[in-house]
Amino acid sequence: MGQASSPKKELGLELTNMKRNPYLVDYSQFQKKRRERDFAKAAARKKRARMLFYRRLAVVTAAFVVLIAAVILAVWALSKAGGTEASLGNAIDESGEPKALWEEEIQDIQGISAEAFGRHPAWTEDFLTVNEYSRPGDALTEVNSIFVHYTANRGTSAAQNRSYFEQLKDTHERSASAHFIIGYEGEIIQCIPLDEIAYAVQTRNEDSISIECCYLSEDGSFTQETYDALIELLTWLTETYDLTRDDILRHYDCGGKKCPVYYVEHEDAWELLKRDVK
Repeated sequence: MGQASSPKKELGLELTNMKRNPYLVDYSQFQKKRRERDFAKAAARKKRARMLFYRRLAVVTAAFVVLIAAVILAVWALSKAGGTEASLGNAIDESGEPKALWEEEIQDIQGISAEAFGRHPAWTEDFLTVNEYSRPGDALTEVNSIFVHYTANRGTSAAQNRSYFEQLKDTHERSASAHFIIGYEGEIIQCIPLDEIAYAVQTRNEDSISIECCYLSEDGSFTQETYDALIELLTWLTETYDLTRDDILRHYDCGGKKCPVYYVEHEDAWELLKRDVK
């Protein structure tokens, strides 16, 4: 009789047989693990693909931004070069001195060169609303005279007289305005742009600038502050428009209205005022 096999030996034989015959093996757990492994690998591949896509997108975006910036810079450089080239024909200014080639043309302000406008005395721009009674908006194409007026309303301020001009659009009381009003403390309010007409001297609105002056004295004379501001403004205007002292007129000089009354009744004071304009 043969000897009986031990349990350990029988188990070894069974494992050997299972390895030799795969149909005896339960592959369910093995297949599950393989599927999980394959799924993990697929997920990792997708993640790497997404990361690669985002990197490439970032590179393309950065390159596009750089390209746009380069185009803008090139266009700017060409425009600057074109402006400089265009200015070569005007490389000499009125004084005969050469201009800087990089000097840019600056638009006029209120019909005046920006350089000249920048030298104007201190004033507050408070333009009237465009309307048919005080600011028609019509162009002032030439300036041949500067007219000096007084408000004929003793003790009122520049702001109050400006408000009166503004209210004419509603009251329709009459047509009246001026380019400037000088207060009795020397403050200047600009009511009308210098390239528009004002309703101040009926027959000369089309070629003149008008200045209204506030006053406190019964005789119509101006305070020293008003006088000083008026002289400074007249000096700038005559220089800007290439006018002389003889181009400074009273309202009285065109139509006979006693305005400004003090300088109509005191010719010597008027002549002194004009001499004070440098």
